[in-house]
Amino acid sequence: MYERIVVVTRKTRLEELIERFNTRGQAKFYLEHAGGDFADYEQEHEIYRRALDQVRRAVDFGLPCQFLDRSLVPTYTFDRSEVVLTLGQDGLVANVAKYVGEQPIVGLNPDPARFDGVLLPFNLAGARGAVVQVLSGRARTRGVTLAEATLADGQRLVAFNDLFIGARSHVSARYRIRVGDRSEAQSSSGVLVATGAGSTGWMSSVFNMAAGVTTFAGGAIGKGIRLDWEDRRLIYAVREPFVSRHSSADLVAGMIEPEGHLVLESLMPTGGVIFSDGVEADFLDFNAGAIGRVQAAARQAHLVIPSD
Repeated sequence: MYERIVVVTRKTRLEELIERFNTRGQAKFYLEHAGGDFADYEQEHEIYRRALDQVRRAVDFGLPCQFLDRSLVPTYTFDRSEVVLTLGQDGLVANVAKYVGEQPIVGLNPDPARFDGVLLPFNLAGARGAVVQVLSGRARTRGVTLAEATLADGQRLVAFNDLFIGARSHVSARYRIRVGDRSEAQSSSGVLVATGAGSTGWMSSVFNMAAGVTTFAGGAIGKGIRLDWEDRRLIYAVREPFVSRHSSADLVAGMIEPEGHLVLESLMPTGGVIFSDGVEADFLDFNAGAIGRVQAAARQAHLVIPSD
């Protein structure tokens, strides 16, 4: 059934610094003179390199094995005959899941002391066993609801954690929002739509901000809404809505039910975008005349989980 193993990796912060400053020495000079701790970057890099070497040995099953950098994921065509592993922080799973399709994903935590590992149930010692379970067809998986944005011309974008609909730069986004039979024109910093998996990510930051502002103003607010990964509902929130003669702020947060959808019509002549999971380079244009429809995607992502 499986003929190939694909391990998705990501560059360390040190590697990104060296790309920026050309040499390790120049990167160190810049960081230390800015008050940063270069030793922490080096330690993180060495831990990740050792983890990568360990994974290379663990997935040696005699099958072809490819190591794929995260930057290449949007252009890579995943095949159902591939076992997919991710080696990196939780966000790497989100970046990969929307492109993989239905095949299971093994999330490996290369540095448990540094990464929370909410989406990384396997440590390095468990990597080989997890792959064995997938190869034998006995792996336990957990389904994760994905969000999907579609445009009238057929373009679509899928999200594991969240979708952002707004302006490309730090200017107000203008659009018309419709939920059920309610509709209004808005001007805001954009609309965020989160899945169950994303309800503890960027969306939680929105609730944290709202709670802090409300407390400062003398009120009180809860700590947000958390959904299970499998929940078919989505949460939406409008960021910093502005009220004026031409814009309202009544539809600022709510739930998109499993069979429901959120509709947004762009009122921006240029610079409107829809992107997912924080990857701004992979986006849909959302300019005047574009109408976006957001709902739960028909397919789910499938994360491998420990069998015990």
